[in-house]
Amino acid sequence: CRSGSLSPFCEKCCLVSVLSTELVAECFIFPVTHHHHPLVSPTVETNMDLNDANLQTLTEFLRKTLDPDPSVRRPAEKFLESVEGNQNYPILLLSLLEKSQDNVIRVCAAVTFKNYIKRNWRIVEDEPNKISDPDRTTIKANIVNLMLSSPEQIQKQLSDAISIIGREDFPQKWPDLLTEMVNRFQSGDFHIINGVLRTAHSLFKRYRHEFKSNELWMEIKLVLDTFAQPLTELFKATIELCQTHATDINALKVLFSSLTLISKLFYSLNFQDLPEFFEDNMETWMTNFHNLLTLDNKLLQTDDEEEAGLLELLKSQICDNAALYAQKYDEEFQPYLPRFVTAIWNLLVSTGQEVKYDLLVSNAIQFLASVCERPHYKHLFEDQNTLTSICEKVIVPNMEFRSADEEAFEDNSEEYIRRDLEGSDIDTRRRAACDLVRGLCKFFEGPVTAIFSGYVNSMLAEYAKNPGVNWKHKDAAIYLVTSLASKAQTQKHGITQANELVNLTEFFVNHILTDLKSPNVNEFPVLKADAIKYVMIFRSQLPKEQLLQAVPLLIAHLQAESTVEHTYAAHALERLFTMRGPNNSTLITAAEMAPFTEQLLNNLFKALALPGSSENEYIMKAIMRSFSLLQEGIVRYIPTLIGQLTHKLLLVSKNPSKPHFNHYLFESLCLSIRITCKADPNTVSSFEEALFPVFTEILQNDVQEFVPYVFQVMSLLLEIHSNSIPSSYMALFPHLLQPVLWERTGNIPPLVRLLQAYLEKGGPTIASSAADKIPGLLGVFQKLIASKANDHQGFYLLNSIIEHMPPESITQYRKQIFILLFQRLQSSKTTKFIKSFLVFINLYCVKYGAIALQEIFDTIQPKMFGMVLEKIVIPEVQKVSGTVEKKICAVGITKVLTECPAMMDTEYTKLWTPLLQALIGLFELPEDDSIPDDEHFIDIEDTPGYQTAFSQLAFAGKKEHDPIGEAVGNPKILLAQSLHKLSTACPGRVPSMLSTSLNAEALQFLQGYLQAATVQLV
Repeated sequence: CRSGSLSPFCEKCCLVSVLSTELVAECFIFPVTHHHHPLVSPTVETNMDLNDANLQTLTEFLRKTLDPDPSVRRPAEKFLESVEGNQNYPILLLSLLEKSQDNVIRVCAAVTFKNYIKRNWRIVEDEPNKISDPDRTTIKANIVNLMLSSPEQIQKQLSDAISIIGREDFPQKWPDLLTEMVNRFQSGDFHIINGVLRTAHSLFKRYRHEFKSNELWMEIKLVLDTFAQPLTELFKATIELCQTHATDINALKVLFSSLTLISKLFYSLNFQDLPEFFEDNMETWMTNFHNLLTLDNKLLQTDDEEEAGLLELLKSQICDNAALYAQKYDEEFQPYLPRFVTAIWNLLVSTGQEVKYDLLVSNAIQFLASVCERPHYKHLFEDQNTLTSICEKVIVPNMEFRSADEEAFEDNSEEYIRRDLEGSDIDTRRRAACDLVRGLCKFFEGPVTAIFSGYVNSMLAEYAKNPGVNWKHKDAAIYLVTSLASKAQTQKHGITQANELVNLTEFFVNHILTDLKSPNVNEFPVLKADAIKYVMIFRSQLPKEQLLQAVPLLIAHLQAESTVEHTYAAHALERLFTMRGPNNSTLITAAEMAPFTEQLLNNLFKALALPGSSENEYIMKAIMRSFSLLQEGIVRYIPTLIGQLTHKLLLVSKNPSKPHFNHYLFESLCLSIRITCKADPNTVSSFEEALFPVFTEILQNDVQEFVPYVFQVMSLLLEIHSNSIPSSYMALFPHLLQPVLWERTGNIPPLVRLLQAYLEKGGPTIASSAADKIPGLLGVFQKLIASKANDHQGFYLLNSIIEHMPPESITQYRKQIFILLFQRLQSSKTTKFIKSFLVFINLYCVKYGAIALQEIFDTIQPKMFGMVLEKIVIPEVQKVSGTVEKKICAVGITKVLTECPAMMDTEYTKLWTPLLQALIGLFELPEDDSIPDDEHFIDIEDTPGYQTAFSQLAFAGKKEHDPIGEAVGNPKILLAQSLHKLSTACPGRVPSMLSTSLNAEALQFLQGYLQAATVQLV
């Protein structure tokens, strides 16, 4: 490079091979800063030698990362981040956790190591390998041994690290991992055996949710060949040891931990399909599972009412295993099923109501639920007495609202809401009982509904006698009705299919409205929450007038002291506001909400001030949805509300902990800006005054979670300005080109959009303000174009540079731009890259003319223009997608055909008709969306690491921009007019070229364009 240093964004900085010519490329230099630390010299590839001094330094930094004071903790975290790329760093961490005398440091080193592996082990195409090969080899050679010889706390961290490495490297790059682990079963030391089992569990549990594929089958087959037999032998041996040590509590604890892990492994290995080995050994496994299910050892019973003991955990897993076989392998499992049904039934009717049994009871009920909805087992439940017995002894008792539920409702509302609203109540008794009701209704809807109707009526009668004492009866009745009525539901619409035998509207009027209308919102909060949830769940089944009747009542409940109650109210309103009516408009209109607007906004913002709800994501989402529904109805309140939103943003930016809350907060800010500035664009400055101080603080403190949001909101604000860039934005511009910002994947899309907004509003200002701005921008383009994941973002930026920068400001760089693009085309051509490349060269042609395009190609290499047309444009243009993109390509190709003399009188002439044919194909044929088999796109979501993934703000969305705009209305007419003009300039040439080589169908389409344009060829 002329600068004498290599650009970090151009690996092949000097010699670039372009198609077939070697030439020297001039780089766009991106400023680079190096941090100097005691462990790291300015060179990037540093060896951190394995010596005591480095171990001591590392110990000190790890100790500082545990300091509660951010001014001590943050620099230490930053330092560790800065040395992560150095060779030997992970080996130093492993040495520390093995040798340090300080247990706290050992655990801290283990956690740091695991997180380091999580962030860096995966090798991503186009990105540097973050862990050196020697380090990878050393880690894999030592980690299993180290894990097995470590205390339990450290063992768990290293076990997780092994499973992360295993997910990437096993089996191809780590073939001996399993053998090494299986050999340890022979040790007889259960600390080691449990370490192996725990690691195997974290390695194999992904088989429970992986999609079927040949690679997966091959891996599972390998695992079964190596692991299934030793696991079965270990299972039998462990059960024998349990009998030998039946009176030794300490031995039993270790052995039952092993049995639970073995049972979990059984589940993972049998999940995808029934392996031949387990089918052959079903007798061994099922007989022992059945015995364990009926086992009751007094020594293993715990006094703790909350925490499940080892016996409960093991039996829960066995219920899961039996349910898996009943659901998936019912034919093979049939001989064993009756005894499991009996054992699990006995378990259910003899197990108490204590919380420690919740997982066991819910898994046991789920087993019955999975059995009762299989046609094979229908006969087991047909008898009316059996149904009555199940309803009476299993379902009703497990639907009761227990004191533990009441405690969670009052003191642990966040967990209660998460389980109840978000479906993470998988392991609760109520959810399992509800699933069992649904399962029974599949074949016995009539009898089950009749049995439960009696229960519901008697429960409501009990409640009516003494509401103050018997309110739990009504709660159970509402839950029963909900379970009975719900046949199918979705997150978006609530219940979509209901049991026709249950009259939902009548129940709403008689039993739900009374609770919602009660003037004291703080009385019977559980019943109020039930009533709100009923509206929310059955919103698609209830008539609109009843929903409208509920809205003001829900607004009033936003003021309830109970966190669950006001959260449900906010969630219910948000769900109602998203419902669609006829014409796809919102079911509830802004006009219908007008009388309640002020109270709604007031109560929502007041609810954020209630204890426990300062970062309540449901309330913030309801605020966002209310803004979206009410539109200009909120403008008069914005001056007050924006202050509250920015104050909230400042508070949460100190310690962002609720990603959903933060997302909806930024969405609400975007809506405020959009709605207000649509009414009056001049108000944009008042938003900037309110937001910029907070944004500055977020950027200065590098609040990683918020930086991508800030860039999106700034883009939105800048795009609203008329065509000029305020000085406050210009001051920030150089900082946006700092390489460190572009290292984080999540920053790239919003930063590119922000730079595009700068170029759109002030290309000439940027060009004239300082000489280093353009190389800086091109340096960013160069970095992005080198990455398969982000090359399209590089093209977005490049297209804006071409469109908005004064031509003379980028003249000297144009050649290098094309050279870089050809280099990438040659090194790794992908469909996505070619589509973007085609749009770019055609935009260039529209902006600078067809002659300029031909000349720049041919100055890079003689006859290059023809090669590009022949090898890329003609065969690939059909792949271009998007209305604007197609229009750009159509106008660009039209210019090449009709405004480039070289196309008419050189060897390029032979490409004229094929190019026209390709253009007509672009107009008339469907888009070619095929992708070569060997292309694997890396999505942003797939890239590893802890970096904040990019979260697109829906309400900061950018309008689609058409760089050609009104200048060309219909590209087909433009083609006809341009061909007419060309034929006038050289009479006879165009018709003869068309008649000799354009196919008949294309010619017919072209005649249509000429007629529509009312022109003809001369």
